[in-house]
Formats: sequence, C-alpha cells, structure tokens
Amino acid sequence: MKIFSGIKPSGIIHLGNYIGALRQWVILQDAHECLFCIVDLHALTVRVDPALLRRLTLETAATYIACGLDAKKSVLFIQSHVPPHAELAWILNTLAKISELKLMHQFKEKSKSNPENINAGLFDYPVLMAADILLYDATHVPVGQDQQQHIELARELARRFNSIYGKTFVVPEGMIPPRGAKIMALDNPAKKMEKTGSIGGYIALTDTPDVIRKKIKSAVTDSGSDVLFDEKKKPALSNLITIYHLLSGLSIPAIEKEYQGKGYGQFKKGLSDVTIDFLKPIQQKFSECMGDPGALLRILEKGACAARAQADKKMQKVKENIGLIA
Repeated sequence: MKIFSGIKPSGIIHLGNYIGALRQWVILQDAHECLFCIVDLHALTVRVDPALLRRLTLETAATYIACGLDAKKSVLFIQSHVPPHAELAWILNTLAKISELKLMHQFKEKSKSNPENINAGLFDYPVLMAADILLYDATHVPVGQDQQQHIELARELARRFNSIYGKTFVVPEGMIPPRGAKIMALDNPAKKMEKTGSIGGYIALTDTPDVIRKKIKSAVTDSGSDVLFDEKKKPALSNLITIYHLLSGLSIPAIEKEYQGKGYGQFKKGLSDVTIDFLKPIQQKFSECMGDPGALLRILEKGACAARAQADKKMQKVKENIGLIA
C-alpha cells in the first residue's frame, strides 16, 4: 500500500485528530510507503493572520513528530512547498462538475458557519484534496468518516481522467479506523471534536494536566450513573469510554468492569489520569521540536524535495496525456 494523508494547520491539534488520524499514521508507516502533508493551502479558505498560519504550520509539523511520525520512515512536508498540488488541482477542475461540488457536506456546513466568506476556494476544497492524493498514486487514504465523501470524489475524478486521457491515476481507497474515526466534542456528543469548536469541547494535545482534568470533569454525560458503553442510549459516555479504550489499551468490557458501581465521577478521574499520562511524552517531544525550529524546517525541506520528485514525475505524465507541452 501507498499512503497519503494530511492535517490542515488551522488550529490546535486535539485528541480527536490524534485518535482519528495520527495514531493510525504512526502504525502504517512501519509497513507501508507513506507521505504525510501539512495542507497549508487548504487553510487559506478562511481568513487567517499570516504570522499565526506560519506558527500553526510549524506546530503541526512538531506534533507529527511528537506523536511518532519518523522522517526516516515517512515523507513529511508542507503542501505549498510542492507547487504541483495547485497545478493538478486546476487540471482536475476542468473535469469536476459543479453539481458534484454542491453536494459536498463540508461545504454546506462551512458556508453556514461562515456566511460572510463563502469563497471559491472553500467550494473547490475537495478538488485540491483530490489532487493531493492522486499526485502520489496513493492507494489508500486514512480519513475520518466526515472525509469519506471527498475520497469518493477523488476516486471519481481519477476514473474520469483515466477514461478520457488513458490510464494515469491510481484510484485510491479511503481507510476509516474501526473505532475512533469520529471522536465527539466533550460538551456536545452530537458534534465532532473540532479545533474551531468551543474550548471545553476538545482536549488539545498541549493542554496542561489541570486543564485536562477540568475539561473531562465538565464533559457532558448521560442520564444514570452506570459506566456502560451504549452508543444509542449513552452517546456522551460511550464517546468518553472510546477515548479511554484507545489511550489505555484496555478493552471496553474491562473498562466497564473496572468502574462497575463507581459512577461517573470516578470514571472521569480515571480518564483524566489516563489522558495526562498518555500525553506527557508527546508534550515533551513537542516542546523539543518547537525549541529547534531550524531542525524542524530542515526535515520539512528534505521531505518536500522527496515529494517534489514524485509529484514532478506524475505531472509530466499528466501533461503528456492531456496534450500540454511539458
């Protein structure tokens, strides 16, 4: 398998990002060819302070490494450092249908939350994502459930291009983890944990122990007091149990047994302890990386060189197949 994925540097990376993406990436890099990108061009669909974008881009890279991504095993790079991403996106735009893009759930949701800036980039976001993937002949793309629709568009654009211009792109498949693909907000189990959500809704990977305890203590729970996993009857508690399970390695039945008759208070205390212990080495490594931005940039530049070599080769074939003089 060849793997491609990325995270947008639009805010603090949180536990949902780790469980739904980074955790899976770290496992995949040991057995497969992997490229992991910081998709900074995607971040431009909202207004962002330039200095903040630069800082968040470096922090995202530091988080990749802190969570266990190894530049010796994977290609780590910044999207905008490889110009063919934008170049291929334009070419795919000539194949993408407006009717297809109008169906994208994320565009609808983002438009509602930011009605004063419904820009063409936001509308076209899935085409750039398709270019990100197809550029490297990725066979599999680890994504959360909310991105599956975008993967289907990438698959359709690959098939459409191949049908018109001859075999050029690999048709990728989405990879959704069996559990944890969608971690919900602590303060609202009906909404996904988001970087741009309320502060009490997410646990940032850089949150202090005191902040973590406060957020988990305040997390929404369901009626009753039994610690039982039931996504229909106890969605809020089931979300917390999923986090506990994935961070501790304990099975869900073992967690239920551990807190049988102890109530939500004891469970939340245990979840806080597990989360703090899990994040401690990640936070230490993150601080080391951010303390040496020069070393971080060297890793990213080396990764961009490796990515450009692959991207340029693919663009050469794309141009030849569609009749552009390369």
